[in-house]
Amino acid sequence: MLEMRPDCERCGIDLPADHGGAFICSFECTFCATCADDLDERCPNCGGELLDRPARVGAALTDHPASTVRRYGGAGVSAGPDIG
Repeated sequence: MLEMRPDCERCGIDLPADHGGAFICSFECTFCATCADDLDERCPNCGGELLDRPARVGAALTDHPASTVRRYGGAGVSAGPDIG
């Protein structure tokens, strides 16, 4: 199940789970549409493709809430993928 991270890792803008406009790679690095476009839809952390993140709405969001852990590192710095 996707974490549904709450913010863009590059600029820090809020990305609510129940709205479109977020882009993720296979490690779930998360970026807003503007930053994804600036990055040519390529994740700066892993090099993977950035794709539209689906929205989570209604009962699905209530039963499986989005993450509240913010990943924005400030000044365009990303936390990077947690690939352990």
